[in-house]
Amino acid sequence: MVKGVNTAAMQAEQLKLDGNLYFKKNRLGAAIEAYTEAITLCPSVAVYWTNRALCHLKRNDWTRVEEDCQKAVQLDRNSVKGHYMLGLALIRKEKYAEGIKALERSLDLGRGANPHSYMVEEIWQELARARYQEWEHDSTKRSWDLQNLKESCEIALIEKHLRDVTQTEGFTDEVTDSASEQLEALKSVFSKVAEADTPMEIPDYLCCKITLDIFRDPVIAPSGFTYERAVILDHLQKVGKFDPITRETLQPSQLVQNLAIKEAVQAFLEKHGWAYRMD
Repeated sequence: MVKGVNTAAMQAEQLKLDGNLYFKKNRLGAAIEAYTEAITLCPSVAVYWTNRALCHLKRNDWTRVEEDCQKAVQLDRNSVKGHYMLGLALIRKEKYAEGIKALERSLDLGRGANPHSYMVEEIWQELARARYQEWEHDSTKRSWDLQNLKESCEIALIEKHLRDVTQTEGFTDEVTDSASEQLEALKSVFSKVAEADTPMEIPDYLCCKITLDIFRDPVIAPSGFTYERAVILDHLQKVGKFDPITRETLQPSQLVQNLAIKEAVQAFLEKHGWAYRMD
């Protein structure tokens, strides 16, 4: 029995290797067949499901991507690629909340496994794009609803003004002035409400001193300056082991996550989704 199981596992691994080769040659149909055979032999191996999902992703078959990745993350809750591609599939199907949750899970897992990998940057890019799309979708609806409500309120005030004018003799100027003030106050209220969806300059303390972009994973140096982790590590590796602002000696081990800034950034982004936009 054990020998039979080992044989099946070996065959499945060979099929995975075959699938990988087909994938590299862009023979997606053959790759899918190979991964499917591997799944048939060993359905509990998550990587076979994510490999097949990647083929479906290349074909923009988001329903199958979602199905395979759902299975993958059931088998391996720590599958970075499984959560990542699941998030992509859900976003493409405009299931923003679920998709963002999956991408956030993928980002957390990726940072834990290898915070400097290309995968972490790729996940962040997709997460930021998804967050911006969610904000844009919600913002458009809010703007439409606010405009309709504003127009309804203005009509109601104008109708009230006309009634007051007909009922008040000798005081039409006072009534008109009052109506004008109410309309201006109404305009001010709706302008204030719309401010959260109006892009503005991001505060300097929320931006990296090197890239000038809003922080993603801020770390603080002994000098007291805060930098984007990936950017300062790249500086230390390629330019030299020194603080880019103070020029003091700086080792990677001296960098500490700046939780206060990270929380401040998160709070800002929660309130101002437009800040996720990437030029």
